[in-house]
Amino acid sequence: MTYQETLDWMFAQLPMFQQQGASAYKKDLTNTILLSEHLGNPEKKLKFIHVAGTNGKGSTSSMIASVLQEAGYKVGLYTSPHLKDFRERIKINGNEISQEFVVDFIADNKSFFEVNQLSFFEMTVGLAFDYFAKEKVDVAVVEVGMGGRLDSTNIITPLVSVITNIGFDHTQFLGDTLEVIAGEKAGIIKPNVPVVVGEYTPETKPVFLAKAAACGSDIYFASDLIQEDYPCGLLGDYQFHNKKTVLQTIDVLKEHFIVSEESLKRGLLNVVSNTGLLGRWQQIHSNPKVICDTAHNSHGLKIVLNQIAKEKYEKLFFVLGVVNDKDLDSILPLFPKNANYFFCKPNIFRGLDAEELREKASVFELKGKVYNSVSEAYNEALEVAGKNDFIYIGGSTFVVAEIV
Repeated sequence: MTYQETLDWMFAQLPMFQQQGASAYKKDLTNTILLSEHLGNPEKKLKFIHVAGTNGKGSTSSMIASVLQEAGYKVGLYTSPHLKDFRERIKINGNEISQEFVVDFIADNKSFFEVNQLSFFEMTVGLAFDYFAKEKVDVAVVEVGMGGRLDSTNIITPLVSVITNIGFDHTQFLGDTLEVIAGEKAGIIKPNVPVVVGEYTPETKPVFLAKAAACGSDIYFASDLIQEDYPCGLLGDYQFHNKKTVLQTIDVLKEHFIVSEESLKRGLLNVVSNTGLLGRWQQIHSNPKVICDTAHNSHGLKIVLNQIAKEKYEKLFFVLGVVNDKDLDSILPLFPKNANYFFCKPNIFRGLDAEELREKASVFELKGKVYNSVSEAYNEALEVAGKNDFIYIGGSTFVVAEIV
């Protein structure tokens, strides 16, 4: 198969959670362990940093990878989902895995995938670990897909476990209280492996403390530390907490790697060019100013909307789309009423119908029109906005993916 045919097969035959939702979710590590054994247990040949959390996983993973890259190490980076191309998920020192490696890996293991009915995510985790082992990376930074305890990535024993924060997202899988969700995320804590927690609440801190104690793991709460606020290539207000998490993690990792102050500074500053991370308070146009951001749950959107409120503009426009399992009652009240909304549906199976979104938004006094596509909504917003106005594109990773 060609590269495109390979991707089509992966996406169509073995559904991916990002596209299909609940039908693609597996609450079990059996298949991942089976695949790992089939591949010769590549994860046992690697050093890992494991990153979980409700928001900020991608940014935190990318910053850690960038710092270690600047320190001279060969760094694998596994993140999800991708925005444009599947290969964004698997990188070494910012370079995406080759199309040839993806094609060959699927071709070599296709019958195994079919017999064992592996999910898209299970296959992709196996691909990443196999690639990193064959390329002999010094360390791999691995972002959890969803949750932690039962996530396919959770067959690894890392040098450090990182949990960025806990908020409400994917509650149908992870639970509907902060304590229960924290318990799922804390599932990545391993015996005698230090853990760094970015942000905590009165509900989640005891969960982390109990799990760390049970595992004999040292625990560090990054938000409690007073640290210098280094400049960073990622500009969203929420990066303040992510940076503290990164600084604490790098400090723990100094037992294993040599990281100078200069490497730390350069790693944070050059994170976008070093890792290719997109869609985090990313400006794509001036006059009017246009910002894209992948924040998609109440925890992330609160921070982003507060940041928008600090901007100077004459009129405010939102190009807004969501997926159909989003809890609209928790996110729509956060949006300002004195803005113009351009409602659209991201072009995936899980995209929520734009008319349905408009009707729900009107309940919260958010007014706007419906458009046939994300690009049509954005082009119309650009057409009507003046040079001193502000346009925000978001609500879903998949809305941003169609623009950046």
